[in-house]
Parts: sequence; C-alpha cells; structure tokens
Amino acid sequence: MKELIAEILQKSLKEKNVKIEKEEIINLLETPPSLEMGDYAFPCFFLVNEFKEEPDEIAIQLRAKIGNPPPAFEDIQTVGPYINFFVDRKIFAENLVSQILKQKNNFGKLSTGKGNKTMVEFPSPNTNKPLHLGHLRNMSLGESVSRILEFNGEKVIRANLNNDRGIHICKSMLAYQKYGRKKKPAIKSDHFVGDYYVLFNKKLKKNKKLEKEAHDLLRKWEEGDKETRVLWSKMNKWALDGFNETYKKFGIAFDKEYYESKIYKKGREIIMEGVKKGIFKKEKKAGVTIKLNKEKLKKKFLLRPDGTSVYITQDIYLAKLKSKQFKLTKSIYVTGNEQDYHFNILFLILKKLGVDFSNNLYHLSYGMVNLPEGKMKSREGNVVDADDLIEKVKSLVEKELKSREKLSKKELESRSLKIAMASIKYFLLKVGVRRDMVFNPKDSINFEGDTGPYMLYSYARAGSILRKIKSKNKQFKIEQLNQTEIKIIKKLSQFPEVVLNAYNNFNPSLIANYSYQLAQIFNEFYHACPVIGSEQESFRLALVKSFKQVLENSLNLLGIETLEKM
Repeated sequence: MKELIAEILQKSLKEKNVKIEKEEIINLLETPPSLEMGDYAFPCFFLVNEFKEEPDEIAIQLRAKIGNPPPAFEDIQTVGPYINFFVDRKIFAENLVSQILKQKNNFGKLSTGKGNKTMVEFPSPNTNKPLHLGHLRNMSLGESVSRILEFNGEKVIRANLNNDRGIHICKSMLAYQKYGRKKKPAIKSDHFVGDYYVLFNKKLKKNKKLEKEAHDLLRKWEEGDKETRVLWSKMNKWALDGFNETYKKFGIAFDKEYYESKIYKKGREIIMEGVKKGIFKKEKKAGVTIKLNKEKLKKKFLLRPDGTSVYITQDIYLAKLKSKQFKLTKSIYVTGNEQDYHFNILFLILKKLGVDFSNNLYHLSYGMVNLPEGKMKSREGNVVDADDLIEKVKSLVEKELKSREKLSKKELESRSLKIAMASIKYFLLKVGVRRDMVFNPKDSINFEGDTGPYMLYSYARAGSILRKIKSKNKQFKIEQLNQTEIKIIKKLSQFPEVVLNAYNNFNPSLIANYSYQLAQIFNEFYHACPVIGSEQESFRLALVKSFKQVLENSLNLLGIETLEKM
C-alpha cells in the first residue's frame, strides 16, 4: 500500500516539477495517531523550499492534483500540513489475508540482501568454564540476526571461534593437575572443567606462587610439551563436549568452527608484511606497533618484543582467512560492549591492510546482562551457568503447567523445555541490543504480559479456535469490518516493514516488540469478536489463520519454536 501511495504522490509532484524517489516518499510516510485520521499520512514540511509555500497550502495543492481517490482508497484528505490516506479497508483486508494464507512461511520475506554472503561469529567462548547467562544473550542475538539476514535473502555462515588456549585455560589445567587426582567428570563435562578454574582462584588467595606456575604451564604448552598437551587436549574436549550439549538444547549449530590454538601464531606474517609496507612500525623495546594519532586512538601493540602474538594479531589473521575461504560480502562479530575499543582498532587495521570486505565489518555490540542480585564474576564462581539457568526456568514452567492440567511425563518434559527456551530467548531479545539488562527468571515465565509464554499462549489460543472447525473451505467474504478487526489487519500488514527495519539495524528487539503488540491485538480480537457461528465466520477464521501464521514467522526469526497446545 505504501508503494501505491508513493506512486500517487510521485506523479502529483512531477506535475509540479518536483522530482523525488519513491523510496524517499515511503520513508516519509507516517501512521496517524488514530484510525479516524486515516491509515497513512504524508507530511509536506520538507517541500517548503521547492514550492515556496506554507506546508498547509502545499498539502491542498497536492491533494487537488491527485483528484478522485483510486479504487484502493475510500478517501484522501488534508489536515493542516498532512495529506491523509484512508484505505478501502475491505479491499485491503481481502488482499492482505489472501497474501498471508498463500505465502505462509514466506510472508514478509524480502530479497533485499540477495547476493550477499555474510558470516555471523558467535558466541566465541573460553574453554576454561561452562557457558553462562551472558553467552545465552550472545547466542540468542547471533542466531536471531542470522535468521533475519536469511529471511532477507542473504547466505549466512554461522561461525564459532573457540578460545581454547591461554592463561585462563592453563589455570583450570593447573588446578586439575594439582587437585584433580585424575578424576573423570561425574557432572556435565564443561562444568567439571569450570569447577577447577574456580578452585584455582580460591587457592590463589592463599598461594600467590600459583600464578607463576600457571604461566610456566602456558610456556610448556607453547613449547609443545607432550604431557602438557595431553592434559590440555583432554580438558579441552570435556569443555567442548559440554558446550555442544548446550548448543543443541538451545537450538543452534555452526557451519564453521575455528580454534585459537590453531591460528594464534599465523597473524605474525601479516604483521611483518605490514611493517615492510610501512603500515606498522617495528620498535626495539615495544615490538611491532601501529600509531593511530589521526583516528585519535592510542598506539596499539601488534607483536610483543619477542615476536609472539597478542590477541588482535589472531583476529587480523582470522579476518583474512574468512575472506579467502568464503569470499564474504560482510562479517558480523557478536560480542559484549566491553570489546568496543578492540573492534574499532581491528576494523581500522583491516581497512589499512586492504581486506576485501573491510568496509562491511560490523561489531554487534550488546549490553551486559546481570541478575537481580548484581553483576556476575566467573572467577569467584557466582556466575549463573547457562545449563543451570535453563533448568531453573524449566522447573518453574513445569510447576506452572502442573497447576493448570495433568500431562504425561514425556509431554511435560517436552512442553516445559520449549516454553523455557521461549521464555529465555524472548526475555533476552526484547531489550534493545545495546542496552544493559537484568534477567529475572520468574518474570520471564509469566504467562501474561511481555513474555515468551504469552506469545506461545496467544499462538496456541489461535490454534484451539481453528481445531474446532471441521470445514476446509478456504473461501472467505467480508461484509463489514469493526475497529478491532481493522487494528489486527493493520498490524499484520506491518510485518514486512518491521522485518526490513530489524534487518537494516541488526536489531531483533524490533521483531520481539512487534510480536507482543500483535499478540495483544489478537487477544483483544478474541474477546471482542466471536468467530465460530458468527455472521463473519469465514473471514474471521481466515483472520485467525493469518495471525497464527504471522506470529509463527515472527517468533521463528527470534529462534522460538511454537506450540499448538500450552
């Protein structure tokens, strides 16, 4: 409909010798504050310089040029500086519902990103401890953004960089070496590894020499000491096996896995080549550096004086490796906002090195996620592990489900896990990406309000209506539309626009907020408009089907699996 309005206005403006692109008109269109003021409004303020008239007069002149409203519109009016368009709601509703029911899972899909090949890198964990609440936000964002990109036509490669070497890993290894007595995991294997990392930090408070021993162990690892490498391989496998269990439960999988242990040395050649080209500078005491005075950033160290790599060296190599392996159009790094400075410098360096897609590197920087009781600290062991949180939310859901109806053990297990996942993902995604947030497990499972369970409940409610219908007649007819039906039609029509906005801004919260608004309007409709046995039964059933389909499409972009029964 916006395209049609843009065409009408573009034609009228052309007659006044004003050229303007359709996209610009579409971007200027507004939604009036009430249905009485129309469905779309075009502001005339920005045309003052071209017309040399007041905005109110411009609106009157353009309205006159439009003439009689085209068939798709009931009326076109001017209100001050605005031209308000009143859609013929019957035609609009018929076309929209028919389109949704025909396109189904493809409704809202766009080809905006067609031809693009994008890598989304997440969650990039360290192998010295299990995944925690922060990783769950990372995973939720990484998977949702990947789905949004794919929905807009992009080829997406999901990648995971495993930070599997370094001093933190050696701290876990040293604690196991000293206090593990060759035990094998009796609990989930990544939790077993994490317990020794916590133990190391507890012992360190009484014995400061452990810090040096950990660094000695790292030196042995880098020298390829056989015994050290065997221990490292064993503990690394425990950590990675545990991660994979969590990934599977959370519904994510990767197309490509990278390991720091395999690439950490390989950036050195790139840095030395940069020295030859004058991009970087070799200093006697400081190693290799890059000065970023023009960018108003501090000098950055790229190689230590002994020639060994630092963290950014690895990232420089990996970016070039990605480009070579996949011929990427762009690359997105999903990490917390404490990494902002690191990625600012990384992207500047890659640009200076001429990496193919260096203008299309993006740091999806998200805010910290804390608990009601405050900030988490992994070295002190007061982090909420991802698995523990999932189980806690799941048990809260089970308790709620048991209070509502009697379910078999298998059904209770399956349903409670899906609802728990919806609770966690939705709660983590509904907040704007860059904002810090507090995760409250009890709030997340509420069956009323802005929560995942409320979305699933609304979807299941629509399903329960449709299951009562025996007829498979797909024809529907609209006799008249009431205000509640108009509201839901308008909200359904906004889905493609919301998807595009979320795509352009890498922001799943826009889709989460849309889902909630859509569910709210549907529940208003459910209470205000009888479906089965009403005079408008055929249309209202089609409207329920349309709602169910669009909500499913929307939740799928958030990585949330729907349920036919709650």
